[in-house]
Amino acid sequence: MQPTHILLLIAGYFGILLLISYFTGKNADNDSFFKANRQSPWYIVAFGMIGASLSGVTFISVPGWIETSQFSYMQVVFGYILGYAVIGTVLLPLYYKLNLTSIYTYLDERFGNYSYKTGASFFLLSRVVGASFRLFLVANVLQAILFDALHVPFWVTVIITILLIWLYTFKSGIKTIVWTDTLQTLFMLIAVGVAIYYVADDLGIQGSNLMGYIIDSDLSKMFFFDDIKNANYFWKQFLSGAFIAIVMTGLDQDMMQKNLTCRSLKDAQKNMFWFTIVLTFVNFVFLGLGLLLTQYAAQNGIDAHKDQLFPVIATKSGLGFGIAIFFVLGLIAAAYSSADSALTSLTTSFSIDILDLEKKYSPEDQIKTRKKIHVLFSLILILVIIAFKYIIRDESVIAKLFVFAGYTYGPLLGLYAFGLFTKLNVKDRLVPIIAILSPILSYIISVNSSTWFGFEFGFFILILNGFLTFLGLILIRRK
Repeated sequence: MQPTHILLLIAGYFGILLLISYFTGKNADNDSFFKANRQSPWYIVAFGMIGASLSGVTFISVPGWIETSQFSYMQVVFGYILGYAVIGTVLLPLYYKLNLTSIYTYLDERFGNYSYKTGASFFLLSRVVGASFRLFLVANVLQAILFDALHVPFWVTVIITILLIWLYTFKSGIKTIVWTDTLQTLFMLIAVGVAIYYVADDLGIQGSNLMGYIIDSDLSKMFFFDDIKNANYFWKQFLSGAFIAIVMTGLDQDMMQKNLTCRSLKDAQKNMFWFTIVLTFVNFVFLGLGLLLTQYAAQNGIDAHKDQLFPVIATKSGLGFGIAIFFVLGLIAAAYSSADSALTSLTTSFSIDILDLEKKYSPEDQIKTRKKIHVLFSLILILVIIAFKYIIRDESVIAKLFVFAGYTYGPLLGLYAFGLFTKLNVKDRLVPIIAILSPILSYIISVNSSTWFGFEFGFFILILNGFLTFLGLILIRRK
């Protein structure tokens, strides 16, 4: 696949996104940017959320997990189902009842201003690091297969990428993203389907026999009940999946902002129901692709593993132009379906939660200030991604930063659990201290857990983090 082909593909792709932005951006105001005027069809939101949930990390990484983890990730996905049920029956009714623009406003009403600002700040930190990591991962792949050949420096690639995202989101924000995410999800799923077709065909697997081939493979083992100390133990992953869904969807402004654009609570709940079903199936498909790619690499002597498995086979294995072009299309879609909504949610949270935009600014100043914040976070994402490339360099350290960003969701879990399931009040000024100490203590316990307890936390660390926050809030309760 020639660099010119990829460049034309990217240009055409962003041309479509800009066209969508043009039509959705007519007569746009802050209500359009933050809530899409609460007019989004629930089925469009549900389908678009698939792409935002998967992201470039899933598109590249999940197929590469099969070699070492088999289908154990489905244990986490089954946990998601429980978590999404909690979101639909507990959190969404709360958000719609309070008519929230930012979901962290709940913390202000329940505990006070310090808790409110703490929750929003932890989200901002998590989303900046997480979105930057996802874009960094994908930008590296695009740099290797395209921009290096064109002698374009990495920092220029990053600036162009963020600029393009800014261009189609700056006017109507979430109103545009609801529709662009739908398109990007479609492209991503087509890319996976095309890849399965090409690889299965080369392996001599007929379509009707594909499911049987996957089920009969030793790599498709899904449930692990043998060793409770292992990170792949079923109940550890299942419960972690439930809490990951609650926190990284239900307590995440990025994901919930899309749900809150639905016309009513009933529509938002229908959205979550169908989103859950489709996402479960799509994750299984990704793992099935990973199994086929692993078998293909073994049979053809391809030395590619983990994050390199899918990109190398799609672009350099000789399977043909079709799989390469759809891989690039899916990769772009996966990257930007999460990055555009991240930029919009960061703008929303900082505007509403930190600056109190709707309370302290006139209608004219609200729009001007929101636009400035949108530019500010675009610059922040550029700087963080470039720092990953040129300052930190060690990719294992960058991966740990992404993991640490997950730690910052623990305090949100503890705060919301305490608020929803107790009637206790807390000393609001002390909440930031508890929120900072809990992830630090969780990290120390996680690092030493194998030595101290002979136990690997894995995804389970989120639950520990939330529990420590909950316990800390009990200690600072008002008597």
